Amino acid sequence: MTSITNHMPTAELQALDAAHHLHPFTHGSDLAKKGVRVITRASGSTLTDSEGNEFLDAMAGLWCVNLGYGRPELAEAAARQMKELPYYNTFFQTTHVPAIALSARIAELTPGDLNHVFFASSGSEANDTNMRLVRTYWEQKGKPSKKIIISRKNAYHGSSMGSASLGGMSAMHAQGGLPIPDVHHIEQPHWYAEGGDMSPEEFGLERARQLEQAIHDLGEDNVAAFIAEPIQGAGGVIIPPETYWPEIQRICDAHEILLIADEVICGFGRTGKWFGSQTLDIRPDIMTIAKGLSSGYQPIGGSVVSDEVARVMDECEFAHGYTYSGHPVACAVALENLRILDEEGIVERAGTETAPYLKEKWETLTDHPLVGEARIAGLMGSIALTPHKESRAKFAAEAGTAGLICREACFGNGLVMRHVGDRMVISPPLVITKDEVDTLIERAWTALDVAHKRLTDEGLMKAAS
Repeated sequence: MTSITNHMPTAELQALDAAHHLHPFTHGSDLAKKGVRVITRASGSTLTDSEGNEFLDAMAGLWCVNLGYGRPELAEAAARQMKELPYYNTFFQTTHVPAIALSARIAELTPGDLNHVFFASSGSEANDTNMRLVRTYWEQKGKPSKKIIISRKNAYHGSSMGSASLGGMSAMHAQGGLPIPDVHHIEQPHWYAEGGDMSPEEFGLERARQLEQAIHDLGEDNVAAFIAEPIQGAGGVIIPPETYWPEIQRICDAHEILLIADEVICGFGRTGKWFGSQTLDIRPDIMTIAKGLSSGYQPIGGSVVSDEVARVMDECEFAHGYTYSGHPVACAVALENLRILDEEGIVERAGTETAPYLKEKWETLTDHPLVGEARIAGLMGSIALTPHKESRAKFAAEAGTAGLICREACFGNGLVMRHVGDRMVISPPLVITKDEVDTLIERAWTALDVAHKRLTDEGLMKAAS
């Protein structure tokens, strides 16, 4: 067994966790019976649990550890900043050096005229900021009726009241009185599951034009913005048809609608370029960032806005902010993270070397009898599990049954691969090596074999009627 940091026995840790720790997106009593998996340390793309088991983390934590685990430079940056200035706020006409330096660096990296940053501690907070920001922007422009924000079904924009309302996850909307008013959802550009007999190109245009129809139905004078992920992440790594985003951009330009690109997952190298907006040629007015900004080493997020939006907002006092907006330690760590991603050529290498290699290997998974499609953009990919390839059929069993079985097979085989319904998704650290890519594919194939056998043995390889 690999040596591990001293700690209580796993069973005692599990008991303490069950007694006191409430987990996100988790059925607590089921987890207490099963026993939580305790991760104790990590390096590069590998996690180690309390029993010494190692896992290739093909999810980079929660889509965020772009730089990989265990970079001492980030710990040192945090320690230096804690000794010099551990905290100060950016309220009351005050700032500090890390916030100044990070906002300037982000402005250098982001495309177009996205030159101004309002900091938050997460993507959820940043998208809440966006809701208030776009409505205040239109009020300042003399158009206070422009309040409605259009989003997409099966989108994920966070889990606070505002950001979860922007998202289109039905399970989230079923709890807590969501969505809040003045949020409208159109259908997602998910050709594999919803395209029917249309070509991907036809389907992309049809789904994009739902935005124009919604603007017409709601009234252009009432619509403030459209928000979308360049590539849907938590929705299942849904890569839109090539016709989709150009039409969305045309519609926003034609109808005086602000375009918000939620780059929380796609940003900082995930799609092979610094931002998904560059990969898909999107020109957003506002960009939501988080996750890869610090590679998850510190909680930080933000809203990056265009020169025009900033100009209008500067004419009023925006009565909004967070205690930890632009936290100096988080900013210092994010700066060091961006320096390493840039100076070591990690984003460039991910785009030109690692991503093409992963794509070649990932797409071979379509040869497996359980896989209907394998899609990938940069270092985020998905496979659709199906009982019948030719018809792109869904399983007769409850959605997610096959995905959960496959996910458990992955963990049993030393691989962290997430399931979203009956899609399996990956988002490995940008520093994953080609040898590790080979290992990922080998373990994924083995897990698919295990899942296929179990589904067959239990009579679950049946298509929905």
